[in-house]
Amino acid sequence: MIICNCIIHLDLYDVSSLKGRRSVLNKFKEKLKNFNVSVMDISGEYAKEADIAFVFLSPSRLESARYREKIENALITLFPEYTIELDYEEF
Repeated sequence: MIICNCIIHLDLYDVSSLKGRRSVLNKFKEKLKNFNVSVMDISGEYAKEADIAFVFLSPSRLESARYREKIENALITLFPEYTIELDYEEF
């Protein structure tokens, strides 16, 4: 069993307040929940950057990589206006 821990780093150039960042993050979190993953906002206090962590279980490393790529491609397609970087760890 593989535990995949992913962190999405977002650059929010068009957001100027924490309220605006929260609005964008809520949209991301709702889309991530459709993939049946556990999601958490781990952002700091700077409004122009955000970090979202999500975790999921997979039966193998290959399946984990496929699922992670599926999620990343979906987010890039759904939110083309944001720069998305995905870091991950597998245990």
